[in-house]
Amino acid sequence: MKQDIRASTILIRSFALAAVFLVLTQSSVAQNLTFDDIQKLPSPAGAQRIAYGSDPSQFGELRLPPGKGPYPVVVVIHGGCWFSEYDLHHLESLNARLTSLGVATWSLEYRRLGNPGGGWPGTFVDVAHGTDHLRKLARSYPLDLKRVIAIGHSAGGQLAFWLAARGRLPKDSLLYTKNPLRLTGVVSLAGITDLRRYRPNCGDAVTKLLGGSPEAVPDRYQQTSPRDMLPLRVEQRLIQGTLDKIVPADFSKDYDLAARKSGDSVQLAILPNAGHFDVIAPQSSAWPSIELAVRSLLRLQKR
Repeated sequence: MKQDIRASTILIRSFALAAVFLVLTQSSVAQNLTFDDIQKLPSPAGAQRIAYGSDPSQFGELRLPPGKGPYPVVVVIHGGCWFSEYDLHHLESLNARLTSLGVATWSLEYRRLGNPGGGWPGTFVDVAHGTDHLRKLARSYPLDLKRVIAIGHSAGGQLAFWLAARGRLPKDSLLYTKNPLRLTGVVSLAGITDLRRYRPNCGDAVTKLLGGSPEAVPDRYQQTSPRDMLPLRVEQRLIQGTLDKIVPADFSKDYDLAARKSGDSVQLAILPNAGHFDVIAPQSSAWPSIELAVRSLLRLQKR
């Protein structure tokens, strides 16, 4: 009887969160920020740069909230079409705001197209090793590795989805890692959900990332494209603006349907009149949806 009551309570809470999530998406105000606007956001101090490898691009920035912990962790993965001209610094304001929720943020840098070793397989290897490096960090910092989610923007969203699914890669894959750190959820901020479909965009970045077309290197698409890797078997929150011209909202809508069909637990938030960069601006009207997604996945209470 107690188990039935507990299960019913959890189900009611889940429906309540979904309802609030929907209300927030319907009440968003237009922002339509540009990348230049994001670069002008404040870069709060407090991040510790920590290397997880020997390459200059193999590092992360760790932020801890006040208190003693242990803190749940958000792995933050920046976008930029996987190109080296875009780095993690434009997410510093977002990371600081996330930390204010009482979570630790581990913002990853990684080798990208234009960096030696970037692309296949280096970009994926770096994101995997950087995430697994949390086990080493937990020896020195109060991190709760039983509550770890990934947040990714744009191309970083693709990498966040991939992190959640990589545990099922075949052992002969160049991307295989034994005993990868398990995620408890993924938040996609205008994430690229289908690499096959996205190929014509962003200067043919997908072809450059994977080293060929789906016909030439089919295994690489099967092992990296979120749509191909379903089900991910973790909870997912997708946040997307209707005015996004870089990653159109149909990518998230179609993925949402496919993920649900596969049996995954997914919630999709469509923000009216929001563009591609509103979803990484804590000062924008997109923030309430992001905060709710993080709180729900990490089971955080209001502070």
